[in-house]
Amino acid sequence: MFKKKSLLLLLLAALLVFFVACGGDDSEEPASTDDNGTEDVTDDQTDDTEDDGDAEGVSYTTEPAMEYTYFVGANGTEINTLDTELGQKFHEETGVSFQVEFLVGDLMERLGTMVAGGTYPDLVTPDHGIEMLLDAGAFIPLNDLLDEHGPNLLEVYGENLERFRMTDGNIYYLPFGITVGEHVPDPNINQGAFWIQRDILIQNDFPELHGIEEYFELITAYADENPEIDGMTTIPFTGLTYDTNWFAFSNIPNHLAGFPNDGGVQIDMETYEADVYGDSDAAYAWLKKLNELNAGGYVDREMFVSNMDDFLAKVSSGRVLGFFAYGWQFGEARNALRDAGNPEREYVPLPIVLDETVEKDQYLDPPAFVQNRGVGISHNAENPERIIQFLDNLVREENQKLVKWGEEGRHHEVAEDGTLYRTEEQVELLKDQDERLNFGMTTFEWNWPVVSGTMSDGNPYNPSGQPEVAQLEYTEHDMEVLDAYGVGTYSALFAQPDDRPWFPAWSANIQQGSPPSLYEEGAEEITQSYYPRLVLADPAEFDALWDEFVEAYRSAPYLDEYLDFFTTTIQQRMDGNWQFDYFD
Repeated sequence: MFKKKSLLLLLLAALLVFFVACGGDDSEEPASTDDNGTEDVTDDQTDDTEDDGDAEGVSYTTEPAMEYTYFVGANGTEINTLDTELGQKFHEETGVSFQVEFLVGDLMERLGTMVAGGTYPDLVTPDHGIEMLLDAGAFIPLNDLLDEHGPNLLEVYGENLERFRMTDGNIYYLPFGITVGEHVPDPNINQGAFWIQRDILIQNDFPELHGIEEYFELITAYADENPEIDGMTTIPFTGLTYDTNWFAFSNIPNHLAGFPNDGGVQIDMETYEADVYGDSDAAYAWLKKLNELNAGGYVDREMFVSNMDDFLAKVSSGRVLGFFAYGWQFGEARNALRDAGNPEREYVPLPIVLDETVEKDQYLDPPAFVQNRGVGISHNAENPERIIQFLDNLVREENQKLVKWGEEGRHHEVAEDGTLYRTEEQVELLKDQDERLNFGMTTFEWNWPVVSGTMSDGNPYNPSGQPEVAQLEYTEHDMEVLDAYGVGTYSALFAQPDDRPWFPAWSANIQQGSPPSLYEEGAEEITQSYYPRLVLADPAEFDALWDEFVEAYRSAPYLDEYLDFFTTTIQQRMDGNWQFDYFD
């Protein structure tokens, strides 16, 4: 679950920054709309004769050219959209470009600096710090702008608009993930999984694995036989625990018990009541197992002090045998391993659960809409309608197809029946990150409103949703694993998700400083204090320390309010009510 600092500390930090930095003037009203230089946007350079789903009669202001600043509260590489082919195309259509800056350092400190000075980039994605900017009044309402300049945005968000409209009637930001048409599951694992080095499976003739005992038996046996890998000391098991990635460790008992990532709670499928799981039977069994492994020298003793770069470096070195993580967290390391050309050291995702008492895993996300993350326009932005026009143009089907599939004849082909596909050469071309970067795929495929699901012609927006494309992207070594287990994709190793109409629960917006927020912060501090001690303790002291932890965990203030909040939220969502309010 995402780490949240207390409101008091944030305000103190913001005030401190205010006294040492220059404050900006936030009284300037946005400039009026410039109606000159408009042009109709049509579907150019395409032979399609069918309706592509775009709103009719859309026109965008193209003069004067406007360059805006965009801050993304996540890791990345600074770029100007004009440095990409797609950015050039979108500039021609709207007259707008962006200088995109990514996070360096601590997110909450950076946002606190913005709040203290009252000066913001034009466009901001504050990630889990969105509450701070909403409370500070950093974002302007988008209602009128969407009505006047965003017909395509209104169309693709559809009924989901009500899920992120505040109870004051306003929309302040646009969530990223928009599903239209049919939901198309990802054939690969970008969510949670237990990962194991491929060579371990090879050496054991691809065994069927279900519980943590079987998983660790393979890892420890391999570690005993291979104390070094490529001249480096073998790390049998490690984990990701740094800062806001703590949830990747604290969520593990939840997954072992057969639940998806709803955050800090598990939702009973019959009663829809919420409960916490930090002290559950699964948590006890998991931490007890790690404690035993640590005593035997099989756990990375730096696991609780390593930062994100340390974790990625260890994984990409190929000397780690197993770990739990969400696939999106270590894509950089996965690419490095593949580029190194040693496929035996790459990792395979497995749906490990606690034991045979857990009938099936629930690692794959059901269809979801994350309402409490997105991009907002700050009150510092001049001519904000130009930004809305850019975003409106971006979500047009033609442009989303370019972002996801690329250029026909270069990045994909079209079969006689209209099916989009890629040749082996095109798949190889797109493994070149420079090609993806220069064209603009990596720039626009996330951190903007992006569309998934199916296009008007039935093709999936995401190429990986096309089975033929997904399999072409697999190497022969991937196929060796998949063939051994009798499946066509990695996701087929996992159970299909149960329907959870509220999912994900963690997207419920807990107001900072409220009783549920205070419980959440306190519980996280307790797990961050006790979990490492439980893993690293003398095994003879484990049970006594566990009892001490349970007492602290269950005694944390406002537990009842926290559970009531989620139980009520889930029931409201089941009834179709997703509205929320930051402004009580």
